[in-house]
Amino acid sequence: MSQHLSNGYLAQLATEFGTPLYVYHAEKIKEQYAKLTTAFRNSNTVFFYACKALTNINILKYICSIGANVDCSSINEVKLALHAGFPSSRILYTSNGIAFSEIEEAVELGVIINVDSLSNLEKFGVKYGHSYPVGLRLRPNIMAGGNLKISTGHDKSKFGIPVDQIDRILELVSKYNIRISDLHIHTGSEIKDVEVFVKGIEVLFGLIPHFKHLEFIDLGGGFKVPYKDGDVSTDIDLLAEKVNESFAEHAIPGGKPLQVWFEPGKFLVSECGYLITQVNVMKETASTTFVSVNSGFNHLIRPMFYDSYHHIVNISNPEGAEKKYAVVGNICETDTFAWDRPLNEVREGDFLAFYNAGAYGFEMSSNFNSRYKPAEVLVLDGKAHLIRKRDQFEDLLRNQIEVL
Repeated sequence: MSQHLSNGYLAQLATEFGTPLYVYHAEKIKEQYAKLTTAFRNSNTVFFYACKALTNINILKYICSIGANVDCSSINEVKLALHAGFPSSRILYTSNGIAFSEIEEAVELGVIINVDSLSNLEKFGVKYGHSYPVGLRLRPNIMAGGNLKISTGHDKSKFGIPVDQIDRILELVSKYNIRISDLHIHTGSEIKDVEVFVKGIEVLFGLIPHFKHLEFIDLGGGFKVPYKDGDVSTDIDLLAEKVNESFAEHAIPGGKPLQVWFEPGKFLVSECGYLITQVNVMKETASTTFVSVNSGFNHLIRPMFYDSYHHIVNISNPEGAEKKYAVVGNICETDTFAWDRPLNEVREGDFLAFYNAGAYGFEMSSNFNSRYKPAEVLVLDGKAHLIRKRDQFEDLLRNQIEVL
């Protein structure tokens, strides 16, 4: 049964903890993880939570407790994962255009590492040779994802080593006797068509015979989650079926079974999260009625950054007559959350809840306009826990050095 928090409970949390407020429902994360493990129960598949979506230490601890591994995009995310209790063997660090010193630090911490450039692959070979296994992030030249901003596998993407540079890769691997343990691709986010993953597998199977120490195949993440009624999400059961079929159709050199990895981020935490705001001002104009809330793209940038849709509910007046509104923020920039959006009648002081706010919501927030970042609450086993305090004025001055 799908896990959702009721309007009444969300309104209660808004009153108790104040707004703007991020709320995360732990059991929804567990439900999403179960969808993955159930679908792939008959295959050798491991899931790494792409923690760039949401790194609150309590979320990381909870995800560790339900059995998922963790995928990190920076050395600091690696350190957060270790702090949360993940053993180094369950932490994957996929670098992207970073200084080699970060890779050296990751080796010292003992985590799994992917490199994404010929430059860092050569530096890795010079320093570590065969002594430490490493993975390759490859660019498969496949266009996928909801839009260009979240597509990462096409032929103009900065991510990964282009597969057409395989000869140069093999030269470096041979020259420095580098032990390549996994091949990694990630084509983008919001992927609805599971055939995208099949295409990725086809690319990788053309390369697998070149790497005799290979243990893992990493197909990245990008699973689509529904944002509104009628949205099609990634069919996880069909994906599992297609992946199993693809591996059954390809002989692995030497007969050694390869473990399959996926890196779901948004899929695990998007639907667990809500951003609750309060209506400051109603403004009637000739063209529309503006609903100005006590938040903006300083707290939820996705609508302005990605043109993303977030379902919005008036949790203070859920039975009110439906009208159309423009929902906007309170910062000194254009920060429109929704235009011409049907909502139950909105009044000043009402609480509005934004759904699908768990991924890249708080994580991308800022103190723009010198406004405070929101508090965060985790609902676990029916009990609400404050897991981050709301900013105070002192937080705006933290790390500043007054010299005048």
